[in-house]
Amino acid sequence: MVHTHAALFIDGAWHAPTSRDVIEVHSATTEEKIGQVPDSTTADVDAAVAAAGRAFRDWSATTPAERADVMERFAAALGSRAELSARLVSEQNGMPIAISTVAEGQAPAGLLGYYAALARATELEERRPALAGNGTTIVRKEPIGVVAAIAPWNYPGLLAMMKIAPALAAGCTVVLKPSPETVLDAFVLAEAAIEAGLPAGVLNIVTGGPEIGKHLVAHPGVDKVAFTGSTPAGRQIAETCGRLLRPVSLELGGKSAAVILDDADLTATMQGLATASLINTGQTCYASTRILAPQSRYSEILDAVTAMVSSLPVGDPLDPNTFIGPLVSADQRARVESYIETGRSEGAKLTTGGGRPADRDRGWFVEPTVFGEVGLDHTIAREEIFGPVLSVIPYADEDQAIAIANDSEFGLGGTVWTADAAHGIDVARRVETGSFGVNNYTLDFGAPFGGIKASGIGRELGPEGMAAYFTTKSIFLTD
Repeated sequence: MVHTHAALFIDGAWHAPTSRDVIEVHSATTEEKIGQVPDSTTADVDAAVAAAGRAFRDWSATTPAERADVMERFAAALGSRAELSARLVSEQNGMPIAISTVAEGQAPAGLLGYYAALARATELEERRPALAGNGTTIVRKEPIGVVAAIAPWNYPGLLAMMKIAPALAAGCTVVLKPSPETVLDAFVLAEAAIEAGLPAGVLNIVTGGPEIGKHLVAHPGVDKVAFTGSTPAGRQIAETCGRLLRPVSLELGGKSAAVILDDADLTATMQGLATASLINTGQTCYASTRILAPQSRYSEILDAVTAMVSSLPVGDPLDPNTFIGPLVSADQRARVESYIETGRSEGAKLTTGGGRPADRDRGWFVEPTVFGEVGLDHTIAREEIFGPVLSVIPYADEDQAIAIANDSEFGLGGTVWTADAAHGIDVARRVETGSFGVNNYTLDFGAPFGGIKASGIGRELGPEGMAAYFTTKSIFLTD
């Protein structure tokens, strides 16, 4: 089935694009065309930003309870489309359906509900006695304005909603630009917004590639940018926002470490590590792809990681038993394969994978791959691959393990695997990263998520995620 859309969602309705150019979407599994949508022009972006600006006046004036009511209707409408959204994402980017059912089907509606409840509970004004004199200050939270939300292709619905939900709850309006590789599910989002009666202009969706994104980021009608994507793109956005003195949130790349301590139970560790390191076929920013193993157990751990990875079912992402699906595109497969070749040429030892599945003559598949004997200066140990490739690296003692984990330009995620959870927390405190898991890694939507160093600026999720869409005003009173 080919999903064809002829109009853009702007100002609460379907609007004809200003160009006849289109974006074609292809299945990651079959390589066949599965969708077509308009390719936005800068004029379409201008119309979307203008609509968001007009809508902001009324939306920001509503009470948090009124916004929450609308968001809850939006959540219900989106939730009724959960199966469709999940399937579309799996078809577009190869995400195994067992993951997309939760992450792309259920979670976006859940985030709307969470932030609707948070909006109801958040006090917008606080009175503080002056530290000097007899005055009082009213400290007030106000919505920041029009938000440009740019989402990537790996978790398109979830990462878009991690921006949309807190922005709407705070009273902001949004212009969303999804990735061209995974744009079809954004039109499902628009249909849900229409059904829910979201006021015109509160959410607008434009399509397009990097040039459209650049125009949106620099648009004079935008008050804040929220971006998830690669570190190089994030640096460009940060430069633009810095010049414009425009608030920006950036959730970027990662090269997270899984620190396996010498007391770890390998059976339990391998069960958890499969997800922590290779969820969504490794196309996950926080994935623990550097496996740090104590020298005393290195051969044993390398064998265990190799056995675990080689046992993972590879296949059609719409099969509930599939753990490793295809990559999102031919370009992404070529990128991952180039890193595998670099690993070989730099002297790392390939223990499993390294090629394309023999039983797959179509689709952008790469076998899940493990390298041993990886040096700290090897390219595969330092650069984000964004595919199913793991590097197993030895360490002499715990201090060296932590030093290796911290020896990275990135700082997004990470894990520690140990029989002593309390000690694992101590290790977590020493690793320089924005998030960390002890014997697991699962995002908590009620807690902040984001990175340090080249992994980004700011936090999403939790109350902190909503705080990013407020500006603060102080009103001074004299008694």
